[in-house]
Parts: sequence; C-alpha cells; structure tokens
Amino acid sequence: MTAFTEEQAQRLTGLSQRQLRHWDRTGFFTPSLAYEDRSQPLSRLYTFRDLVSLKVLNALRNDSSVPLSHLREVKSKLAHLGEDIWAKTTLYVLNKRVIVDNPETKAREEVVSGQGVLQIPLKVVTGDMKRAVEESRQRSPSKVGQVERARNVARNQPVVAGTRIPVRAIKAFSRAGYTVEQILEQYPTLSAADVQAAIDFVEAA
Repeated sequence: MTAFTEEQAQRLTGLSQRQLRHWDRTGFFTPSLAYEDRSQPLSRLYTFRDLVSLKVLNALRNDSSVPLSHLREVKSKLAHLGEDIWAKTTLYVLNKRVIVDNPETKAREEVVSGQGVLQIPLKVVTGDMKRAVEESRQRSPSKVGQVERARNVARNQPVVAGTRIPVRAIKAFSRAGYTVEQILEQYPTLSAADVQAAIDFVEAA
C-alpha cells in the first residue's frame, strides 16, 4: 500500500498542516495509516484514497466555504457509505450546503435536511490526483541519492535531499529489517539511491 507523508498530503491536496492535524485530533478525518503515538515522526501517513478524499474536502471547505459543522453533519448522514463517502460520492454545493443525488427519489437533495433543490449546484470534482502524485515525485536530478540538512526542515535534521523525509526514519526501517524495496513501498516518492544514501549516511562527529 502506498503511503504519503503529511507534507506530501499538504502539497497534493491544498490543505494546511493545521487543518490536517485539527481534523485528525477531532476525529473528523483520520489518516488511514496513522500511528497511535502521534508525537513520533511520520506518525500521520495517508493512503491514495485519503488524498482523493482530502482533495474533495479542500474544495468543499476552502474553495466553497462550506462550514466545518455542516461537513460533520454530512459525514454523519452519509456514514453508511463508509470510508468512500468523500472519494466516490458525487457532491454538489449550493449556498454553502452539500447536495447529493438521491437514488431513491431520483432528485438532488440537500444532505442534512433532505430538501430537494431546483437550481443547478456547483459540482465538486477531485481533480487528477494520479497526475499530481507523479508530478510531486519530480525532483532535481542533482538531489537524487543525496542527503542534506536545510534550515526549518525536519527541525534541521538530515533529510533525503529535495524532500522532508528524515534520514533517521529511513534508518529506523532499515534497522527493523526492511529491505530497500520494502522501504520504497513506504516512501514511493523516493528512489533506491535515495534510500541507500540515507541508510549509509553517517553524521559527522
């Protein structure tokens, strides 16, 4: 399963770190691969489906100004759809309220009240997340297979060059017995050279 870091989720969905963490703390949207101890590095990891859902939520909350309180009600009303509520449901927005197609009445209705709507609402689309993921993987060739330390990145700890992925996180997987290929499954934006460079990195005394 492909995992995306919090920084990657920010970049790919348009949501801020503050929003992502607040939604996690309050239980509105929890990363599918989150660790119980959120104080640990990379304790919030997102799946591809999470990213698609967050992209929709960004359009609803930040682009269409739908109140978070209303989104919580929508989530409760559509709870029967499970984790696919945001990723696979066609949603519309009218007057900052979420509209869906009711398969029983064959009409578009406001989710919380159930009232039908006559106007044509704004459709919320996910965008091409696969293409966005591919584009996010593009880094300067000169940084591939390198380790760097940048100010205000990962608390000034060594990271894989051109990313925010701490070297110590890669080393932790290696010490736990993960192969380079297995580590790449956890960090799909890296190359084998990146992982090996992190494993081989030795801090200067």
